[in-house]
Amino acid sequence: MKNLPDKKRLLINFSMCKNWEEKYLYIIDLGYLLPTFPEKMRIDQYLVPGCQSQVWIVVLIEIIQYKRVVRFYGDSDALIVKGLIALIFIIYKDKDLQEIVNLDIREILKFLELDKYLTSFRIQGINSILNAIHNQITVLNNGNEIKF
Repeated sequence: MKNLPDKKRLLINFSMCKNWEEKYLYIIDLGYLLPTFPEKMRIDQYLVPGCQSQVWIVVLIEIIQYKRVVRFYGDSDALIVKGLIALIFIIYKDKDLQEIVNLDIREILKFLELDKYLTSFRIQGINSILNAIHNQITVLNNGNEIKF
């Protein structure tokens, strides 16, 4: 995720897009910035149900300098979905598990006007990705429910 822009840059770049076509192309470009998805993670356990495309999402916790850091990995066989995954990861970047769960990402997606232009199938896919992330966070939290 080192190559992905931060949330502020994402919002600036989106605001500079003149129309939906430019936003669409920008989202696709974001997908190219995702790190290579490890082949060993391309398993059914990480396959997201409810998506038109094949989508894999992995949430891991790494300990870096005594701090728990959330790491995201994702991939899809559809370019626009790969870009949407990158967009979600940008919004969640540098947040802890509880912050991720508490953040209403749907409001940000609405602010970006994605709900106006994406098909209902893509919106359903985004919801499935968000559910997969939240489910994995619950598992990472040792099965203890985090307040959604």
